[in-house]
Amino acid sequence: MTELLEQLTKGDRRALSRAITLIESTRADHRERAISLLSHLPPRQALRIGLSGTPGVGKSTFIEAFGTMLTEQGLRVAVLAVDPSSARSGGSILGDKTRMETLSRNPLAFIRPTPSNAQLGGVARRTRETIRLCEAAGYDVVLIETVGVGQSETLVAEMSDLFTLLLAPAGGDELQGVKRGIMEMADLILVNKADGDLLPTARRTVADYAGALRLLRKRAQDPEGFPKAKAVSAATGDGLKEAWAEMRALADWRREHGHFEANRAAQARHWFMAELRAGLLARLDEPDVRAELQRLGDEVAAGDVAPGVAAARMLDRLKGMSG
Repeated sequence: MTELLEQLTKGDRRALSRAITLIESTRADHRERAISLLSHLPPRQALRIGLSGTPGVGKSTFIEAFGTMLTEQGLRVAVLAVDPSSARSGGSILGDKTRMETLSRNPLAFIRPTPSNAQLGGVARRTRETIRLCEAAGYDVVLIETVGVGQSETLVAEMSDLFTLLLAPAGGDELQGVKRGIMEMADLILVNKADGDLLPTARRTVADYAGALRLLRKRAQDPEGFPKAKAVSAATGDGLKEAWAEMRALADWRREHGHFEANRAAQARHWFMAELRAGLLARLDEPDVRAELQRLGDEVAAGDVAPGVAAARMLDRLKGMSG
């Protein structure tokens, strides 16, 4: 573990991959080693940027173009791409490295596709810990790409400093399709594919979203003018530098006014509670607990016990086991 930590903090990409594999493992002995590794990481910080978007909007194309631009400025970029897992087979395609062919060969970039494993919220369960590993490895910017967009794909906002929503022009009634929930969390809305014949449509879409954002209640952690809607083109690179300038301006303003660290502290508390809940749920998979659950479940199914009563009995049993 000491050797792995030393290699990781020196920025070794192979060591980073090994460390991520370790923390994603569900084996009990691996989890112990992962907790030990996480507790010894240096307190380095990267700018964490969450990215979500509608299907077909070009998230991978945008990330490749945006990440390449950042590496050209000498920044080290880590991309954590979460792929949806099949509810039937449990498998994932994990094709992001293939779609980001140029960036994946860049020595200043690191791309890690991860299956969601049916985790709700658009991210994998260990994504937040993976971010910490990337920061310890010396990456300056961490891009977290969610599985898609909807009312529930907002969990990435709880682990990022900036949340960017990527949309496409001429995509139908997207103001209705995206819904207010995710728009309220977005710091920056980027309308991609603003080039060629779609440029006028993209500009109209930006105007629509700019108007919609003005109707939302202003947040204390935002300076005047934020959240914003901007047009970009991953294909031509137009608007990418402007979008990066907006991201840096917002991050700098939040640092200056104390919102940056306050947000990270609130996120840490949120993930402490999330890990606690996950740990409590994991107890239900223990053999003796599972047997009791089966017995009570059979009684509920037969109509002998009400679901609420059975749940109360199970909770009392767990309380007694912990005592």
